[in-house]
Amino acid sequence: MDLFRKKSLTAVLGGDTNKLNKTLGAFDLTALGVGAVIGTGIFVVTGVAAAEHAGPGIILSFILAGIACVLSALCYSELASALPVSGSAYAYSYVAFGELLAWILGWDLVLEYGVAVAAVGSGWSGYIQGLLEGFGLHLPTLLSGAYNADKGTFIDLPAVVIILLISLLLTRGAKETARFNAIMVVIKLAVVLLFIFTGIFYIKPENWSPFLPFGMHGVMNGAATVFFAYIGFDAISNAAEEVKSPQRDIPIGIISSVVICTVLYISVSLVLTGIVPYYDLNVSDPVSYALRLVDQNWIAGLISLGAITGMTTVLLVMMYGQTRLLYAISRDGLLPKSLSKVNSTTQQPNRSIWMMGIVSAILTGFVPLSRLANLTSIGTLFAFLVVSIGVIALRYSQPTLKRGFKVPWVPFLPLLSAAACGYLMYNLGSATWIGFLIWLVIGLLIYALYGYRNSKLNGD
Repeated sequence: MDLFRKKSLTAVLGGDTNKLNKTLGAFDLTALGVGAVIGTGIFVVTGVAAAEHAGPGIILSFILAGIACVLSALCYSELASALPVSGSAYAYSYVAFGELLAWILGWDLVLEYGVAVAAVGSGWSGYIQGLLEGFGLHLPTLLSGAYNADKGTFIDLPAVVIILLISLLLTRGAKETARFNAIMVVIKLAVVLLFIFTGIFYIKPENWSPFLPFGMHGVMNGAATVFFAYIGFDAISNAAEEVKSPQRDIPIGIISSVVICTVLYISVSLVLTGIVPYYDLNVSDPVSYALRLVDQNWIAGLISLGAITGMTTVLLVMMYGQTRLLYAISRDGLLPKSLSKVNSTTQQPNRSIWMMGIVSAILTGFVPLSRLANLTSIGTLFAFLVVSIGVIALRYSQPTLKRGFKVPWVPFLPLLSAAACGYLMYNLGSATWIGFLIWLVIGLLIYALYGYRNSKLNGD
């Protein structure tokens, strides 16, 4: 029983890996990355993390998380340019470490995307209901939230509707999805910049004192928490099979999106904690709240619209990445083959799209999953850690592999990236670790009962 059998480069780069339309360029990929990263994090997580963990030192938290992300982005860029296929870290691990670790990583990424979609879908619903209430429109309590007998809620109808609508959009094709995402990203960035350039005139430097009310330990806890805000650029590498010039465009898309998002997060945190004392930021809409506090109500309203736009793009890119991941795993036989069937007209894996859309809609609609955001962070960090080590492994096992981008100072930088991700994982709570381990055990059972026997490698 060979649990560490590897896919050959010929199998990874040939065969079934040419069924999807190659329509995306560097701009599309950068927009996908920004669309995935600038959303719930910038509009919600900034305030909560400042109030509960780091105070004004949340700026340092974002810098530390951003550094870890940039290091990981360099590693992703090398592997994605060398292995431009769907599946992201799952596909890279199949070549570098073998099937068992590839499956564990793929199953981990299913968790990352699934919980992220549920958490963001819940946040999107909250913002849209708040906007409707501003016009005097109220949903029946029964339809306004996931099942909660105490509150009288049964289903989060807005969350279900937006997830199904996004699923429909994804079936139209990657180019159409990217075009819609780019328009939404432009609107979102305009709103974020509006907040920065409006709020800068209302900063009170005394609000930055004390700068580290919770000490450096709070800053590190904050960095582990806000890492949730950075998830998403993994979805860029999942788009690899639909990129026209992957060896050039994927590194540009990954690195540029991470740098843009890090600068925006730091800027928003600086302005936010300068306007409002950190201990008052534990609210669901801290950015809008800050502007209302200085009587900029109409801009606060625009920020709410920007938050809805931001969360829409996050949902779009997360669901896109999730369906491409399932497509790749199914194509290898570790999940049912039907999930990798491509529509002959749109060249999209519609069965994967609709299956994940329906499952995500049910979970988001009926189960209150927002508390599981840290599970997304630990899943992302684990994937980043394995990818970092994968760069070193493939440099030694596949030295002649053509790479469109190379990480400098190997093995030093990849090891530094892995260490940074490991340290941030260490700073997450025990409940998060327990949930993560339970998920992995379920995954191992599925692999033992189905994946190993049905793996495509059994026929090779």
